[in-house]
Amino acid sequence: MLAIALALGASLCWGSGDFLGGLTTRRASLWAVIVGSQAVGLVGATLVVVLAGRGWPGLHAVWPVMLGGLASVVAISCFYKALAIGSMSIVAPISATNALIPFLVGLAVGERPSAAQLAGVALAAAGVLLVASERARAGDTIGVAALPNEPAVEPTAITAAGAAAHVPRRNQRRAIVLALTAAVAMGLVLVGYDATARHDPLWAMLGGRISSVVVFAMVFLVLRPRLEMSRSALPFIVAVGLLDTGANGLFALATTQGYLSLVAVLASVYPVVTVLLAYGLLRERIAPHQMVGAVGTLAGIALIAAG
Repeated sequence: MLAIALALGASLCWGSGDFLGGLTTRRASLWAVIVGSQAVGLVGATLVVVLAGRGWPGLHAVWPVMLGGLASVVAISCFYKALAIGSMSIVAPISATNALIPFLVGLAVGERPSAAQLAGVALAAAGVLLVASERARAGDTIGVAALPNEPAVEPTAITAAGAAAHVPRRNQRRAIVLALTAAVAMGLVLVGYDATARHDPLWAMLGGRISSVVVFAMVFLVLRPRLEMSRSALPFIVAVGLLDTGANGLFALATTQGYLSLVAVLASVYPVVTVLLAYGLLRERIAPHQMVGAVGTLAGIALIAAG
């Protein structure tokens, strides 16, 4: 039960972070959100590791999650490019299948969930896909929550880029390939967290953050985008950084307490959190199929917990 609680806690943090990320893109540029949240997350993770008195576990322990930083950049780059040339209603659900990679890895190394838990996995995964399957609408702020640990994109920004317009078939095929690549890359990031967490879950949290900060810093120096941010955006950016880093730590801890195959699926229900927050706090519309998906996800979680 501890693994389930930790995984759901990670999902809650990731979903809340994506929700706030979507709101913050109205007060700051996307790169301002990325740079600010990454810096806050690095400071927070460092303080946790130092205060816990955790020494350096060795490169042999940390290299998997460090490589995850590279995979993270591949994931987010492919994801945003797919959104720019394809339809959000197709790209987001495909990208949300990232939990399939750690699920298969867990089974490959000998994990054997019960039949009820496997049924719960299928139900929860189907529910997440339904929730993520929604077109951008002008005026909405929840953004796209198809990848964990990345700021959501405001739907109006996607519309401005042309994703809501007619998409040529060739671009749609490219978008599908890019979305699949993003899903695989992010799935490998989660596998990296699991591998390092076996040695030290707190260093998995810090190592992953160090890696992503270094890679994003290099990309930032190459692209040199403008950073635009209002003063009111600062608390949101701090919150996004803390929530994302906290989610990473909770996920790493969860993998030490239970099956990776189940933990990854439970941690992947963050799109449901984002949509429900938007509905409850902003009164944004939820399509009927999204509501069905949310209920199905909750039922799947109950089956996994009961199994």
